[in-house]
Amino acid sequence: QMADPFLYDSGRRSDYGCLGHEVQIEYLKAYICRPSFSTDKAVIVVHDVFGWTFPDIRYIVDLMAGHGYIAICPDFFKGTKPWTSIDHWADFRDWMKDHDPTKVDKEADVVLKYLKEQCGAKKIGIVGFSWGGMAVHHLMLKNPQLTAGVSLYGSIIRDSEERYSLLNPTFFIFGEKDHTISLDQIFLLEDKLKQYCKVPYKIKVYPGQVHGFAQLKPEDMKPDDKPYIEEARRDMIDWIKMFV
Repeated sequence: QMADPFLYDSGRRSDYGCLGHEVQIEYLKAYICRPSFSTDKAVIVVHDVFGWTFPDIRYIVDLMAGHGYIAICPDFFKGTKPWTSIDHWADFRDWMKDHDPTKVDKEADVVLKYLKEQCGAKKIGIVGFSWGGMAVHHLMLKNPQLTAGVSLYGSIIRDSEERYSLLNPTFFIFGEKDHTISLDQIFLLEDKLKQYCKVPYKIKVYPGQVHGFAQLKPEDMKPDDKPYIEEARRDMIDWIKMFV
């Protein structure tokens, strides 16, 4: 039996009353939240394996909107079933084959077009969590339209030189106790970025934190973790504010 990498119990989350609304963009559904004033800055939020309707991810979208960005979380699973807390671990690998975080380019383009043409966005950043963190790492290597990215605990896939030639500033956030990503992998990432990366980047590891720590809503935080969760979120927002 493989250990569940999501140490938080996704089944028992507190409900969340969202501030935004759902929209249809071509063949994609998306959740969007706008700030109270008009802006030409936007952030795409990439969900984790639990998909675009998961309360935690909508909370993050609303949080980004509260900081002055048009924030949007598209359904990168294109209507297929997200992973759920009652699925069996043994099936995870097969599920991942049909939900490849490096095959998100078309969806990203659809959303970028929407943000530019329908929302008047001129600068667009991206943040992603876990599965979404892997997607952000991929997109920051491929899509120059994304001004800055934050990848939160995305597993570090395949080692090859082109994994490190980031196009724009990218920040990697990890939890020290994440049993899906070893500290060795993080050190390797740092090493390779030093060698190959020509743009600003940053890697930060948060003490004692497990996979999925940074997207918890306030009422779901444990007191010991709270300072690190809040720090990670502040760091994520500061990175976006610096470049977007």
